[in-house]
Amino acid sequence: MPEVIFTGPSGRLEGRYSHSKIKNAPLALLLHPSPEHGGTMNNKINYMMYQAFVARGFSTLRFNFRGVGRSQGVFDRGEGELSDAACALDWMQDINANAPYVWVGGFSFGAWIGMQLLMRRPEIEGFISVAPPANTEDFSFLAPCPTSGLVLHGSRDDVVDEPSVQDFVEKIHLQKGIEIDYRKVEGANHFFHNHTDTIVEHMHDHLNVAGAGREVPIGQQKIAMAG
Repeated sequence: MPEVIFTGPSGRLEGRYSHSKIKNAPLALLLHPSPEHGGTMNNKINYMMYQAFVARGFSTLRFNFRGVGRSQGVFDRGEGELSDAACALDWMQDINANAPYVWVGGFSFGAWIGMQLLMRRPEIEGFISVAPPANTEDFSFLAPCPTSGLVLHGSRDDVVDEPSVQDFVEKIHLQKGIEIDYRKVEGANHFFHNHTDTIVEHMHDHLNVAGAGREVPIGQQKIAMAG
């Protein structure tokens, strides 16, 4: 997975990009958790989500928000990071002009940024949000939510309480034509310790149903994660 550097609103942004061997492949953008709490593009959940999209034949990018790793700038509490994500998507589209659609995925803070991005970019066909921070961040901008997607949350999450995520999902469900596939991972905490493989299994199952990318047969998810 080659290192890439591209220009963001506050200077250089550092990423890792996998270009699909499939002609005119779809695109996937993965967004990491909060830099305030040590989040980077190499966060385990972010990395596993990245590898899952690569396994499905997506051209896939994960990158460090401003001020993280070798990315320039300073943390901006969401507004600047949303601009970073938009630039990252622009960069991918510039080198994949015929990509048919885009998926965005994020963990915690990254899920919040991803949901904002899909409101602004109609080419985003679906989303995967892991532990969206519905108890601390405002998701009222999803009015209406423009596309369906998958929400994953641990039943023992002690950072983002489950009732806040349930309420968030129910509000989106009220919108006509939008289907939110909400799955609780029993026994998982906020960081899904000992349950990260379950995240990948749920991702592939949802993406298989959605017809997104190359289908990964049930039971082969762990093989797809290798490398």
